[in-house]
Amino acid sequence: MAKFSLINYAKESYDELLHKVSWPTWSELQSSAIVVSIASLIIAFVVFLMDFGFSKLMEGIYTWF
Repeated sequence: MAKFSLINYAKESYDELLHKVSWPTWSELQSSAIVVSIASLIIAFVVFLMDFGFSKLMEGIYTWF
């Protein structure tokens, strides 16, 4: 079993990031960012609707009693 070396780990990590990772192109990155932004807005809107609906439901229950 090889000895653990922090320096060796850093060198291998750097080599992997530089030579073995396939980085997205600028246009791929932009389109992915747009997809994530739209999905985040949709999820935020759904959560808002759920919160608003639950708030109105609880308001109705509190005024009923």
